[in-house]
Amino acid sequence: MHPTTKNKRRALLAGIGAGIGAAAAWRLWPEQGITNPCRAALPLRLANHELVQAAWSGIEAANVWDCHAHLVGSGDSGSGSWINPETESLLNPLQYAQRLFYLNAGCAHEAPGRVDQSYIERMHNLVDGMRPGVKLLLLAFDYNHREDGTVSLAASPFHTPNEYARRIARSHPGYFEWAASIHPYRADCVAMLEQAVSDGARAVKWLPAAMGIDPASPRCDAFYAALARLDVPLITHGGMERAVNTGNQELGNPLLLRRALEHGVRVVVAHCASMGEDRDLDRGAHGPYVASFGLFARLMDDPRFEGRLFGDLSAITQINRAVPALASVVARSEWQARLLNGSDYPLPGIMPLYSVNYLVELKFIEPAIAPLLTEIRQHNPLLFDFVLKRNLRVNGTGFAAAVFETRAFFTPRQAVSNRDFSGQMR
Repeated sequence: MHPTTKNKRRALLAGIGAGIGAAAAWRLWPEQGITNPCRAALPLRLANHELVQAAWSGIEAANVWDCHAHLVGSGDSGSGSWINPETESLLNPLQYAQRLFYLNAGCAHEAPGRVDQSYIERMHNLVDGMRPGVKLLLLAFDYNHREDGTVSLAASPFHTPNEYARRIARSHPGYFEWAASIHPYRADCVAMLEQAVSDGARAVKWLPAAMGIDPASPRCDAFYAALARLDVPLITHGGMERAVNTGNQELGNPLLLRRALEHGVRVVVAHCASMGEDRDLDRGAHGPYVASFGLFARLMDDPRFEGRLFGDLSAITQINRAVPALASVVARSEWQARLLNGSDYPLPGIMPLYSVNYLVELKFIEPAIAPLLTEIRQHNPLLFDFVLKRNLRVNGTGFAAAVFETRAFFTPRQAVSNRDFSGQMR
């Protein structure tokens, strides 16, 4: 890359990063700089530190599947991955910066011709820094589709084919599982789901606001029926989406997921809908806007949906999600069996999005461990995310060890005889 181009990109990242930091926590930023240093393997003094060792206490590593890890790439390996060309133009500075932040977080930002390969290699490096048996659930990502089921490239932020996610998971079975992404407006959506399950897909991933999916639409009914019949979990975004360009934020309203739940689908609401506001549709089509998290909590507290509705913890420790959602999620002890840990990788590698010092200020983290967490993050954002969550405390309460053992949830029901899908042991 030409030095002038590289400097322009760094300047743009700095500018956008400053904006993110100022908006999210102006008094704290910058804490760890703008860009991910992408340092290599964790030094032994960190890997063997008592805090890291203690984080694994009571947890079987082979049962730890990070349920929210994005697989992205440029397609330069023939993977079929695609990023909207709008993100490559400085005429669209926000989208341009989002792409650079994502690639930098995955340590593939300065790898022309081998972005796909670099992204996978970095994930290998990070998983190797955990414990043997830990896996990432790689998320495919379908295109945005119009109401007639045709693809809208212009409205699609990126695309990661099911075939690519499947191939990477099969090629590296010690590191990865995979989740398909299938738009329910496609004429062949049910056939695609059946094929994906046959090929080992553990779940289906949606981001409605970016993909153009109304979860409450009757167009989804056939797909919901198939998900329920095949017992395949649906991992879907809830609340505001800022990581990628979106068309209609209203589609992230948690209340729209009632339709899937009423079809018997196991629904995992990403991030526990911990950011933004949505219209309270229970008070009419023109009801007031309220916290998205409050609407998620309303569904969680509905006894009809126990055993069907779950929340994942991906990104929930970010600056803009920590108050008040994080404290509420930790404090709701009755939710513990319905929480699944995920990292939202590569987001833990986007430096301005997280602040250990802010969590110390909120009294969620002990001050003495902050420097160690910060240093771990420079080498291994995945381990940082894990150790951070294992040490969170709200009035003395933290996340149960079982929250991190998600493997059973994504194992077909007929293969699990001693555990039901509310997370309780029989």
